[in-house]
Amino acid sequence: MVVGSTMYGWCFGHRHDRVRGYPGCSSTVTLWRPGSRARLRLVFRPGPDRIIADHYFDEGTVVRLPDREYLNLHAPGSVRALLDEALARELFPAAGSVEVDGWPLFDAVTPQDPPDRP
Repeated sequence: MVVGSTMYGWCFGHRHDRVRGYPGCSSTVTLWRPGSRARLRLVFRPGPDRIIADHYFDEGTVVRLPDREYLNLHAPGSVRALLDEALARELFPAAGSVEVDGWPLFDAVTPQDPPDRP
């Protein structure tokens, strides 16, 4: 995908990994600039009111409960929204790899409506 005059590559990954200190699984979007070794990894792990696809939803789906807002991490539009927010927050590294929690970016690109008041 192209942002301004800069091209970015991206891929989706899902893993089950008890070795890294957490049980269960995670979904990851990795972004890079071709020709650069800099990498930004947006990691989504399940948690309270947070669901990631693991056989129940379509692969690549991340869901926020209770509003059931979701993104498909295979969809270029979803990844572009997350990349734009990461760039706005200056999260993309100049060199090396950086791993960040993807949920704050999710919340920024899918604002939650305030609850209805009686």
